[in-house]
Amino acid sequence: METVAIDEAVTWLEKANADLDPELLSDPAAREMFAAFARAEKLVSFGKTMLARKINDAATVAKVAGTSVGKAKASLEAGNVLAQAPEVRTAFQRGGISLDQAAEIARAEVAKPGCASELLNAAGTESFQVLREKSRKIVLEAQQGKGLAERQREARFARRDTDELGMVHVHLAWEPHIGTPLANRAEIEAARLYREAKQAGEPEPFERYLADAYAAMLSDSGSTRRSSKPEMVILVSHEIPKRGWDEVKEGEICSIPGVGPISPEKAKEIANDAFLTGVFYDGKDLRHMKRWTRNTPVEVRLALQLGDPPEFDGLKCVDCGKRFRLEIDHVEPHIAGGPASVDNSDPRCHNCHKAKTINDLRAGKFNRDTS
Repeated sequence: METVAIDEAVTWLEKANADLDPELLSDPAAREMFAAFARAEKLVSFGKTMLARKINDAATVAKVAGTSVGKAKASLEAGNVLAQAPEVRTAFQRGGISLDQAAEIARAEVAKPGCASELLNAAGTESFQVLREKSRKIVLEAQQGKGLAERQREARFARRDTDELGMVHVHLAWEPHIGTPLANRAEIEAARLYREAKQAGEPEPFERYLADAYAAMLSDSGSTRRSSKPEMVILVSHEIPKRGWDEVKEGEICSIPGVGPISPEKAKEIANDAFLTGVFYDGKDLRHMKRWTRNTPVEVRLALQLGDPPEFDGLKCVDCGKRFRLEIDHVEPHIAGGPASVDNSDPRCHNCHKAKTINDLRAGKFNRDTS
């Protein structure tokens, strides 16, 4: 194969870049042009990924591409995975999906053959964040009975570096049962700090309070407070402990909602020192009770925290897919007669919750006379 076609394409791209003046474009024209460049980038990514696999030298790939060795290694890994997933490779080859999308879908297809079609459809309609969560869940569930606990333990690490401002960056990878309660504890403490600052009229971005919360926890300063909320919930199908915590069969659950599967042996270890609650699921809804109060009953909160059945995959914003710092929103506002119930409650992030409240105000839903 000669490089004539590539050389011609590069020449045309160079001309397109030379002629590009975004300030002269209308908004629709800019969006159309951006989509064209994005598709060109996807097509180029396919060639780079496949050739990187052939070269099989991360240092060389990194030098030629002008990127880090870490990203070059990721490209080589993606090429190796795509070689085992022809349907995904074809979609990537045609420019229908990006390298990031292709890598996620291919890993899921290798772990569970036959799932690629559904994920490729999702790639065209869902955000990358949602696609990655779906792919990741498929991979974890497929690997759950294959030494998952040991692999998770071997994957833990800590890495530190310093930026140009002198700020210390710490990247930690913990096993799910270790990281989840720590992360939740920090989120709860940061929320408390944010509320106090907001009441004082001088709030900073939430991420700064989250950094303060982690610093207090890691320095063992004792300034963080224990919350009455559970720091971790593990959902285990009743059949698993009945069999002796030996395996997870198809259709069963052994996972942390919103995080992912954990091994049965690790769940058993945690269960020895935990509050146990039985949840009876009728195949339709976890809880049908309603209460006409503004405060959400504990039964409804439990149902919402677990997520929609039958996956029980935890909470995420119904509008943007975000999983962190969610608020429970009344679909039909309480002042308009909406009950505190599962079917009238949606998880939303703060921004989406605020946007919906504004829309409800404009729709006149807060004008109901409650006297």
